Amino acid sequence: MDAITLLRHDHEEVEQLFRQFEKLTERAHRSKEKIVAKVTRELAIHSAIEEMLFYPAVRTAALKANVRTLKEAGDTVLESLEEHHLVKWTLTELEKMKPEDERYDAKFKVLMESVRHHVEEEQDELFPKARRLLGKDMLEELGERMEKAKKLAPTRPHPRAPDEPPGNLVAGTVAAVMDRAKDMVRDSVDRLSKRRSQEADA
Repeated sequence: MDAITLLRHDHEEVEQLFRQFEKLTERAHRSKEKIVAKVTRELAIHSAIEEMLFYPAVRTAALKANVRTLKEAGDTVLESLEEHHLVKWTLTELEKMKPEDERYDAKFKVLMESVRHHVEEEQDELFPKARRLLGKDMLEELGERMEKAKKLAPTRPHPRAPDEPPGNLVAGTVAAVMDRAKDMVRDSVDRLSKRRSQEADA
């Protein structure tokens, strides 16, 4: 799939998680925690591949464009980077909170509003310009590279890390290794807890 189709698919997956969260009761703490963890992972990977591959390609093409509206795509990318930065900080704060905390739901709702606004701008403004700037073949090639990059991207937000090449490529690689090691430990602990719970019930 091409780069824009891949990014739209990511947007849809995150929106489905947002809707699941909105349907939960106030006391569904464990379910909220699971959804927030999934959203964090999805947004971390999504923002990493946009920052490493998609945005630089759009900015480079925008700088070469002779049409003013297409050149503006470069400015839209800069705005998107700032929106990513704010989302990463909010996700980092959520990671340190518990679902029982008084401001947990409020913080997640603000995150949802920010992400929905960002997605709307990307899909309505940036993607049509990117499609004109990059063309079919480049978008196909970029989509393949982004799909591969997802497997190696960080799985947690890193708001202090650089968000543009070449700094984000180096920092992202290191962060991804650390994140995936933490994920393995967390998954092992979760499996062990589940097994102990099942044995206690038996």
